[in-house]
Amino acid sequence: MFRINHRCINCGTCWQFDPDHFAPEGERASVHAQPVGKEATEQALLALQACPVAAIETERSLRQTTPVDGFPALIKEHPQGKVYYCGWASRRSFGACSWLITRPSGNVMVDVPRWSAPLARRIQALGGLRFIVLTHRDDVADHERWARTFRSDRWIHAADADAAPQAEQLITGSDAVPIVEGLQLIPTPGHTQGSLCALLGDARAVLFSGDHLWWNPEHRVVVASARYCWWDFATQLASVERLLDLDVALLLPGHGRRHTFAPGAWRTALEQTLLWSRRHHEA
Repeated sequence: MFRINHRCINCGTCWQFDPDHFAPEGERASVHAQPVGKEATEQALLALQACPVAAIETERSLRQTTPVDGFPALIKEHPQGKVYYCGWASRRSFGACSWLITRPSGNVMVDVPRWSAPLARRIQALGGLRFIVLTHRDDVADHERWARTFRSDRWIHAADADAAPQAEQLITGSDAVPIVEGLQLIPTPGHTQGSLCALLGDARAVLFSGDHLWWNPEHRVVVASARYCWWDFATQLASVERLLDLDVALLLPGHGRRHTFAPGAWRTALEQTLLWSRRHHEA
């Protein structure tokens, strides 16, 4: 039996990773369906492990069966690299998602989870970490420990660099910067002054959007949030417009649901977001 305790901060980690069993409900997450069977139970146990505040409870004997190699969890195989969800969310970044891209030329982590020795061992077995991309100041979590362990260079925009002053690589200005073949960083200021997105590939690309954009499954729209904008929302919408011509197949945000787009659907979705947001923001 799984249950949510009073420590829940409603960050969405559990229901983003395992929507079959967890859901948002008012001020807390809830267990909307108990897992049945080994595979479903393992999925719920990994959501328990990922929770940044230990808000998911179950019997001790069941917890002991959590798969030791569950994270990172494979999300997508792309021509430019395999994409994994890291789990082990950090309270310091309010449960934000961290992603791992494995590539023959060196692996890249996009935003960071809380430090986890088991996760570090799994990443080492997958080839270690060449780069760590910090999409904005909110989700840097335990970047120092991860960078020190793997001797990784960290990338961050100069406008948010005070959140990670030890970062080895700074992006300045608004031009997209390729950091390895097939992976570029696109400055998208607005949510914070130094927000950026990471784009894996060109055709049918994967966009790691940080807190810039996410998917709302209830309304089936891409969201750029004025409520959770900490710098300038008009600038954020201009940054959304900058992404219109991309060919995005998969959106992987720091917060909110990920989503797969059919060919051509990305531009339509962003145009809808811009129309609605500008109409309501200007009003």
